[in-house]
Amino acid sequence: MELIIGLILQGVQMLVVLALAPGLAGLVRKVKARLMRRRGAPVVQPYRDLMRLMRKDVVLAENASWLFRVSPYMIFAATWVAAALVPTFAIGLQFSWTADLIALVALLGSARFFLALAGMDAGTSFGGLGASREMMIGALAEPAMLLMVFTVALVAGSTQLSNVVTFVASDAVGIRVSMGLALVALIIVALAENARIPVDNPATHLELTMVHEAMVLEYSGRHLAMIELAASLKLLLYMALIGCIFVPWGIAPASAGAGGLALGALSFLAKLAVGGVMLAVFETSIAKMRVFRVPDFLGAALMLGLLGTLLLFVSRSL
Repeated sequence: MELIIGLILQGVQMLVVLALAPGLAGLVRKVKARLMRRRGAPVVQPYRDLMRLMRKDVVLAENASWLFRVSPYMIFAATWVAAALVPTFAIGLQFSWTADLIALVALLGSARFFLALAGMDAGTSFGGLGASREMMIGALAEPAMLLMVFTVALVAGSTQLSNVVTFVASDAVGIRVSMGLALVALIIVALAENARIPVDNPATHLELTMVHEAMVLEYSGRHLAMIELAASLKLLLYMALIGCIFVPWGIAPASAGAGGLALGALSFLAKLAVGGVMLAVFETSIAKMRVFRVPDFLGAALMLGLLGTLLLFVSRSL
């Protein structure tokens, strides 16, 4: 019976992240529009867009190979698995032993690999441009992400997310400079990985500025729906990751009753809402930087992660 309940809870978490991801993207767009004194599309508009794309026929380029057709599903699968492994409303679920921070980095790297290959496969100039920029960003973002992982692992003594959440939520952590540096580094990496301002503008289609959009211009129909849904899942993944590591309060253990799980779900929804509003305010108040300034921006995250790791080696109390 416990196995069945554990599998049900794990399935519920997978469905929760899948259902909330487009809503989070819609919330960010709505808040940005209101801050710009526009009415904006409703929060449920991403759901409508996905349903419309799923009903449309797929148009394929003549020189596109099988890789172009398979990549959207591979990108979606890798991102969905990674997002489902991050603790949302509960910890200690049936497959929580696989929720390792290094495994998450590997899954996200696999999704980026297939996206870059798909961008180059069609043979368009935009696809190659976007793929090269994506690889440049990934080459700097992944080391910064791993240094953040090392910092958290040195503090918590584990890279397994349920153990990290349990330790950070306890009184043994206190205020640590290294965790603050890791938080800033993770926020910078999240902005770059999700193609948000100041690294990229998700609402633009200008060839001189776009990164993510350049790789998916040739996609249509259900293939484009899979990629758009994967992008929303990736944004939710980083929001959930920041929430469970640095704001772990409210997450219930899997053994908690229905009341504890409901409280954990409400806490997760509140974290997503606050994170979406803060992202919209940040993107509205800052301008996009030049592409050649992005390495400096991600280099700051790399140095912050390195400083956090070195501080823990110098003094365990920091």
